[in-house]
Amino acid sequence: MSVATLPALPAATPAAAVPAAPRTVDPARLATRPMRWWLLSVLAANLVVAVVLLLTTRSFAAAATAAGTMASVDVGLAALIRQQDVVNGLFALATRTPKGWPIRVRAAIAQVHQVGAGVHVGAAISAVGWFLAFTALTALAPATPLRPAVLGIAGGILAVLVTMAVLARPSARESRHDRFEHSHRWGGWAALGLFTALTIVLAADAPTSFPVALATSPGAWILLAVAVAALIPWLQLRRLPVTIECPSDHVALVTADRGRPVRIGSATRIARHPLGQWHAFATVARPDRTDFRLAVSRAGNWTGDFIDDRPEAVWVRGVPTTGVGSVSRLFHGVVWIATGSGIAPVLPHLLGEDTPAHLLWVTRNPERTYGADLVADIRTADPSALFWDTDANGKPDLVALAREAVARTGAEAVVCISNRRTTLRVVGELRRQGVPAYGPIWDS
Repeated sequence: MSVATLPALPAATPAAAVPAAPRTVDPARLATRPMRWWLLSVLAANLVVAVVLLLTTRSFAAAATAAGTMASVDVGLAALIRQQDVVNGLFALATRTPKGWPIRVRAAIAQVHQVGAGVHVGAAISAVGWFLAFTALTALAPATPLRPAVLGIAGGILAVLVTMAVLARPSARESRHDRFEHSHRWGGWAALGLFTALTIVLAADAPTSFPVALATSPGAWILLAVAVAALIPWLQLRRLPVTIECPSDHVALVTADRGRPVRIGSATRIARHPLGQWHAFATVARPDRTDFRLAVSRAGNWTGDFIDDRPEAVWVRGVPTTGVGSVSRLFHGVVWIATGSGIAPVLPHLLGEDTPAHLLWVTRNPERTYGADLVADIRTADPSALFWDTDANGKPDLVALAREAVARTGAEAVVCISNRRTTLRVVGELRRQGVPAYGPIWDS
């Protein structure tokens, strides 16, 4: 199915769909403002709870119990909000918004991709604070037989959470991404194991019987929910045979088949070994087929090795996870901006959805780098697509090109898929000018 081409309309009004921001606002910060609002909202809610507990709790033991419960709540929230099925559910709910609703309402709901990041970061920071309070209050409370064990385990959880938080800072994550990935994967499992141990020890140290204490502990039920959510993707672990074509030494086009249609606008995590590095790539899929493609661009050691030493199969786990491009379903027309391999997340929307669209693709010689077949698919989906060859024309002004396309086509929104710096700059600058714009934010 080919997407409709946007009709030519008079000077478009969507530029005034959202209030323009002052020129002094940094575009990158403007692009991530919704995420920070969610982050601050979670922190504020935790602060309110802390004040209430401070005013109403009369003993160190009771305060420690409350702090432990709140730490469990925040750990559970931070984990569950990033679980694949939860992410897909949030997007499914948001993209059911009727297109007849006011553009400002739809533009705000389309920020759904920032909800998970903001809640995750806010809950993770709050969990560190609550575990710190829990450890201190437990040390001050009257001694119990297993208090040394409780303090030791709580200290271990605190050390793991602090390490994960430090390595997840944007600067650290960008400069040492592999270290960030390892810390979150192994740190997450370590925290889950320590959390289990703490729950058992607290129940054993309670004045009531062990089964009653365990069954009435909020932390035990939160632990169960987190454990189930973490295990579900691994229970869906599969090894898929793949065929790989390399139109150039810059990119590998991977074709695989999950045996059922893949959600349009989703990303699939793949690995060469189940316990090795996992990387997410946009799935180029059609609604009437079960096979899909991934574009793996040379951007580091793992992707370079993948292109140079092509595997015969890859591992996948969980379900494909909905990406930011799916918010295009909220609008009557969208301008897509893609640079380089950013075309991969865009192409499924062009091929498989009816939302009128216009594509701006900025890349090195498209046919030589990505192959004639991929270029032909794009031209079929959007005959009016603009291919900007950087080898011949240099780097363009993406904001100016986007504004011109919005004015010419009457599109209601812009979706930009590029590297982090470019995406945040373009999205933020367009929002500053009053144009609804969206793209990945890399903050989780």
